[in-house]
Amino acid sequence: MKLTIYKTDGKSSGKKADLDDLIFGIEPNETVLYEDVRRYLANKRQGTASTKERGEVRGGGKKAYKQKGTGMARRGSIRSPLLKGGGTVFGPKPRTYTVRLTKKAKRLARKSALSLKAAEKSIKIVEDFSYEVPKTKKVIELLDALELTGQKVLILTAESDKNVYKSARNIPGVDVLAGNLPNTYQIMNCDVLLIQNSAIEVLENSFSQKVEEAAA
Repeated sequence: MKLTIYKTDGKSSGKKADLDDLIFGIEPNETVLYEDVRRYLANKRQGTASTKERGEVRGGGKKAYKQKGTGMARRGSIRSPLLKGGGTVFGPKPRTYTVRLTKKAKRLARKSALSLKAAEKSIKIVEDFSYEVPKTKKVIELLDALELTGQKVLILTAESDKNVYKSARNIPGVDVLAGNLPNTYQIMNCDVLLIQNSAIEVLENSFSQKVEEAAA
């Protein structure tokens, strides 16, 4: 697959970027895509929510009134879940929401996400750029030149670039990551994937089994 490489002023450079069809041109596996996104979101949950059941609520140790003759329900405790101040029925308790997925499945999910973006023509390649000092205005001008203003954009750089990151972090919907770092959720969560030319090789090399094992 070949895509046009754009200059930072939005014009075509006249060159083409060659993308690996084994990564950007496969048939997306929607089941694995769903499972990996679910895994990412589930693993972000703290699982610290906790409620008190009737046996944990303060008070209610003594029988509130006699068993018979009152015309009311025969209550053994004023901390019944039916009463105000009572315990909670089947409320949340601290737990882990961790979901696990094999490395092979996560690799397939990322490939499926990239292939889906490529099929939707939601990938743009831009010439390498960097800034001497952080400047949000420069990133805004770049997005405007590429007609990406107002969209959720994930910018991939060849390596971690603090100045590019700081220039983009105040723009709503714009994220910056090194080419080997984006996961399935981050790829699917953006409207457009903006990849620096030199980041393509870094992204493709991240699918190497040796690289993934070292990262793990």
